[in-house]
Amino acid sequence: MTALTRKKNNTAMSTTVFSGQFKTIEDIVAVAQQQSHAVLSDDAAFSQRINKGASFLDTLLKEEGLIYGVTTGYGDSCTTSIPEHLVEQLPTHLYTFHGCGLGDVFSTQQTRAILATRLNSLVQGYSGVRYELLQQLELLLKHDILPIIPQEGSVGASGDLTPLSYIAAVLCGEREVIYQGQKQATAQVFKQLHISPLKLRPKEGLAIMNGTAVMTALACMAYKRAEYLCQLSSRITALCSIAIKGNAYHFDELLFSVKPHPGQNQIAAWIHADLNVGDAPRHDSRLQDRYSLRCAPHVIGVLQDALPFMRQFIETELNSANDNPIIDGEGEHVLHGGHFYGGHIAFTMDSMKNAVANLADLLDRQMAQLLDTKFNHGLPANLTGADADTACINHGFKAVQIGTSAWTAEALKQTLPASIFSRSTECHNQDKVSMGTIAARDAMRVLQLSEQVAAAMLLASCQGVQLRIKQGEISLDQLSPAVQQTLTEVDEVFTFLEQDRALEGDLRKTIELIQQQHWSLYA
Repeated sequence: MTALTRKKNNTAMSTTVFSGQFKTIEDIVAVAQQQSHAVLSDDAAFSQRINKGASFLDTLLKEEGLIYGVTTGYGDSCTTSIPEHLVEQLPTHLYTFHGCGLGDVFSTQQTRAILATRLNSLVQGYSGVRYELLQQLELLLKHDILPIIPQEGSVGASGDLTPLSYIAAVLCGEREVIYQGQKQATAQVFKQLHISPLKLRPKEGLAIMNGTAVMTALACMAYKRAEYLCQLSSRITALCSIAIKGNAYHFDELLFSVKPHPGQNQIAAWIHADLNVGDAPRHDSRLQDRYSLRCAPHVIGVLQDALPFMRQFIETELNSANDNPIIDGEGEHVLHGGHFYGGHIAFTMDSMKNAVANLADLLDRQMAQLLDTKFNHGLPANLTGADADTACINHGFKAVQIGTSAWTAEALKQTLPASIFSRSTECHNQDKVSMGTIAARDAMRVLQLSEQVAAAMLLASCQGVQLRIKQGEISLDQLSPAVQQTLTEVDEVFTFLEQDRALEGDLRKTIELIQQQHWSLYA
């Protein structure tokens, strides 16, 4: 059982109520990680407001008989009229012909986030769906019935049509789900739990599928990982500086006061505090460290300074109605537009993957210094902890440094913006698309690779500090309490590397703990 699981089991789960009120990134992540129950508001006024949109569509259908996606085909087929006796079948055809996703499937956490994100858009009350449909989404989250959703096939406008078709189909009792850890037919699970499949009404298929829920859900998950990686990279930089006998005054408050980017200065302040500068000796013999130490706040600070605008973009999208057409049940309007376009999420994810990959590159350069006797100021080659008799046959972190270089290169390769690859599709109806979902998937991959680099560098930098302690060059009590805590916590899962051993298991465990945000860092 992991530390996160123990924590979760010992803490009463909170409740996240979906009622059209503002939701945060943290709300979605809590539902995704099963730290919070997703509950649909049962307030009578809320359910009446939701149903008013569906009732308005019924009235409009009787009076005018022409509604996009209800009595017409979809997209370029909007000029095709649907006879009255076929209108009810149209939503089923929509999710059926979109069942062509390929690639890996989304993880269970990502799928919960997608369900919660789509629910939060629909509860805004501008999609023309029944309250009953929202209840069906709530049931999926309540019972942890997770649609199996392939990751590939969305261009990010008209929203995430293909991946969201798998949710629409599951609501209707079709396709397959993960339930109780096993892949099962949806119909079988519904029968077991006495859940009645939905029969989608006009517009409801479009309302589920024609939105940005997949890219936005991934953006929520990515944001929290990127936020943590900023802090972890700062702590690792401090550990590396200690191990390499770096100049702590590179992070001085007065120095950073003349270039007042707030995020950058926060990073510098964190590292400065970690280095316990008040008690640290000043290394005047080396006025300037190499850039990967000296400029660490300037690299990490770019992401730290970007996080507020990223949060704004993600949470605005999260709390929006983003399908088409928008149904104003209160004012009785049908508004045709393009809110399914995921440009803000695409820009955020393209920006994030760039900034995150730069963290990987920074840590990779720090690793290169730390292992090389030409640059590490007296540490053993490759940070081996072997004694003099066996040092010649031990290679410590040598191969890990090669792996770190490979992971960094792959992360950097992924940073080309996805949004610049807009493709005209669907008979040139969708002639400018966001590629937001591809950008989000890229960002998740860059985060994974960068977390691998961070895991390697965390272990290496702790090994470097431990070597200084073993050599009697510093003592544990000279280090700041925060750095002491990190050394202790890492020591609980990583045994000091004396003789060569395969480090895959150590790395995988460390990556898992990073992704669980296990280590206490900065307030």
